[in-house]
Amino acid sequence: MIALVDCNNFYVSCERVFAPRLEGLPVGVLSNNDGCVVARSRELKALGVAMGAPRHLLPPAIRRQAVLLSSNYALYGDMSRRVNAILAEFSPDVEVYSIDESFLSFAGFDASTLEVRGQRLRETVGRDTGLPVCVGLAPTRVLAKVANRAAKTIAAYEGVCRLGADDPATRALLQRLPVGALWGVARRTAERLALMGIETAWQLREADPKLIRRTFSVVLERIVWELRGHAAIVLEDMSEPRQRIMVSRSFGRLTGERHELEAAVRQHAARAAEKLRRQRYLARAVMVMVRTNRFLAGEAQHNNNVVVPLARPSDDSRTLLAAARQALGALFREGYRYQKCGVMLLDLVDARHHQLTLYDARQSESAKGRSQRLMAAVDKLNREMGRDTVRFGLPRHHNAWALRCERRSPRYTTRWDELMTVRTG
Repeated sequence: MIALVDCNNFYVSCERVFAPRLEGLPVGVLSNNDGCVVARSRELKALGVAMGAPRHLLPPAIRRQAVLLSSNYALYGDMSRRVNAILAEFSPDVEVYSIDESFLSFAGFDASTLEVRGQRLRETVGRDTGLPVCVGLAPTRVLAKVANRAAKTIAAYEGVCRLGADDPATRALLQRLPVGALWGVARRTAERLALMGIETAWQLREADPKLIRRTFSVVLERIVWELRGHAAIVLEDMSEPRQRIMVSRSFGRLTGERHELEAAVRQHAARAAEKLRRQRYLARAVMVMVRTNRFLAGEAQHNNNVVVPLARPSDDSRTLLAAARQALGALFREGYRYQKCGVMLLDLVDARHHQLTLYDARQSESAKGRSQRLMAAVDKLNREMGRDTVRFGLPRHHNAWALRCERRSPRYTTRWDELMTVRTG
């Protein structure tokens, strides 16, 4: 059996752990620079606030009633780590799927004890972190997703739902579940399935796997087998091979200063390079984009991007930063006030299996080794000592591209100077 453990309304729940006054109130968490709503409590959803709704377009009545907070990713990441540390006490095999979801294997466990274990897991996570979680138990990952959805939405399950491949309860759930709500079925795929008369998860389960494979993909065929109770999917099946890595962000205020754009591009390129190395890829090209605010009437507009190809694939921050700086030099125009810039690493190749050129074959092994050791040292220092402990260039104070986090709660668990304080008497 496989369990999917999902934290309910994760970002909002993290905020409520340290601010119990938010319980029962409509709470939303905003995106970078406080632009859009990216997480909503049940109470905020009930007010009709959609995911991704721009904050400035929310009706005044909702803005007065709701509590809207800036994203606090340091807090959310640390709370996620704490949850997974608890999950490791219940199973030796934990697969982290996202910041708020993890799969657990219960292979070899007594099947009759699993629902009790699931309830104890919920209680332990709630006791030790304050976060509410739901548990879906099933023989496959896809069915575990369905079970978790039922545990979250059907009160009778009390937060833990166990489904068998051929149980009447499983059939009833799949017959009511739209095929587009299944894990791994995109909207366009659901539309094409509907044209074939497949509109529910049960109809997909009963479809011919070979026909599904010929018409769609091997992944969708595996979903059919998973719905039938045959394990056929690993997590890598559910993510497309990366073709690009993008880091971009709106500025806290408009700027026409070149040095501020250079600092922002340098920061974005360095962050993209970290992601590239963590995923063991190399980039063949770097793209830089700049944007003004098209919604400001009377403001001069300049929206463009430039791609700089690399002489050979690289994951060295110095090489990528040099290309990004070259691209910005070709883009920047005096007289414009920019709102956003971004860096995209393109044409990615697997660092372990890419094709060498004649130049690569002759390149000094010591030079490549020095680059790899240097980048590994930088990444390790930043990982263990804190982000930006080692960085390429120092930003000025009060730069335009710094995040606007006017509504961020304290980073209670990762900053000594932001620990919770208790007043007595």
